[in-house]
Amino acid sequence: MTTAQEGTELTRVGRGTPMGALMRCYWIPAAKSSELVRDGSPVRLMLLGEKLIAFRDSAGRVGVMDHRCPHRCASLFLGRNEEGGIRCIYHGWKFDVDGNCLDMPSLPPPGFKQKVKAKAYKVIEHAGVVWVYMGSRAEVPPLPAFEILDMPEDEINVSFIQRDCNYLQALEGEIDTSHFGFLHAGHVDVDDLSEDEPVWNTVINRAPEYHMAETPWGTQYAGYREVRPGRTYYRVGNFLFPFWSQAPNGEFVSHMHARGWVPLDDEHTMFVFIWWKRAVSAMSLPQPAYKDGTPIGGTGRGNKLRPNTTGWLGRWRMASNADNDWGMDRAAQQSGKIYSGIDGIHLQDQAITESMGPIVDHELEHLGPSDQMITRTRRRLLMAARALRDNGVLPPGVENASVYRGARSGYFVSDDKSSWREVYAKQLAASVHPPALRAAE
Repeated sequence: MTTAQEGTELTRVGRGTPMGALMRCYWIPAAKSSELVRDGSPVRLMLLGEKLIAFRDSAGRVGVMDHRCPHRCASLFLGRNEEGGIRCIYHGWKFDVDGNCLDMPSLPPPGFKQKVKAKAYKVIEHAGVVWVYMGSRAEVPPLPAFEILDMPEDEINVSFIQRDCNYLQALEGEIDTSHFGFLHAGHVDVDDLSEDEPVWNTVINRAPEYHMAETPWGTQYAGYREVRPGRTYYRVGNFLFPFWSQAPNGEFVSHMHARGWVPLDDEHTMFVFIWWKRAVSAMSLPQPAYKDGTPIGGTGRGNKLRPNTTGWLGRWRMASNADNDWGMDRAAQQSGKIYSGIDGIHLQDQAITESMGPIVDHELEHLGPSDQMITRTRRRLLMAARALRDNGVLPPGVENASVYRGARSGYFVSDDKSSWREVYAKQLAASVHPPALRAAE
């Protein structure tokens, strides 16, 4: 059982907390590059409980900094983005993307601009994403070496969706594979499916067995079940430090992606999804269907979003939410058309994790054998945060980003009787890899 103290350590991410310190060791995806326009309006960002602004200057460089002007603490969100910097409208003080004060027009010369600096964070742009390093080390870490980040930008899709709950319960919903046969497919009768439909392999046995392992990048599971004599269906998924996951919702051989659960604060998370457009996955395949071609209820693909606002938590919010019961259709639930009554795999997951409350009380849980991936991941995170706090030991992937190279998720059927880790290694070796990785090999 996760104790109240452990739950607090795992879920609080503000400055000065153990998990907040761990998160600040890594690059954090903060915004889509397309959200920031050259000399355009600044954007409010909330990251790890800190209120920040982001803007793109006249040269196209991106700045991310504390929203408070270091003069009188007026918000720089109200500022003028002009001629290479953001100018506070209170007294006209102006700062560049690195936080350097460029101008103090409210003071007679010479002023003291060389002595004043806004709190700015290091920024890079890659794969259509603005990444922010909020740590204090002089030598910044490399980006995580996910295979998807080696792909050409025009072959990558990026989406952001906000979730109203703590990052940990959002992340754990992703690495809990046993829920698929119920939440997403509890209404599906296996006799109504063709064996070519990927869902068939899941609903033929809704109680899979599990393999579990700690890995250089975090933790890994393989849910498995025999689907034909001598043939085993595997669903492999990963947790990757500090808040990434890889779900088994695509064919293993091509399923290059990364799914970030970025803590905005203790009670709000931004889901950042980066995936290869050419992969055979839930994002590219037709909607799952019965033998007669009728789409399986509840597997709709739309994630309708509300218009963004300028608020701290006003970006990438779903139209279906707690206020409207996530669009639940009780008639569809009662008739057996949709097990949950909610249409959409992502929305079903969102409803479940948000329904737990902003931060789940872990002492109320009764975890079972199918929850081993969750308990192992919690322990891995907790031990890494404590090792950093107590002994200064950097968590996995900070200095050696190449550990992420070995991580891949997806589903496959195999007749290989080797150990599951050997089966995984063979599948990985036979998979599609980015050109840059193939050249390195």
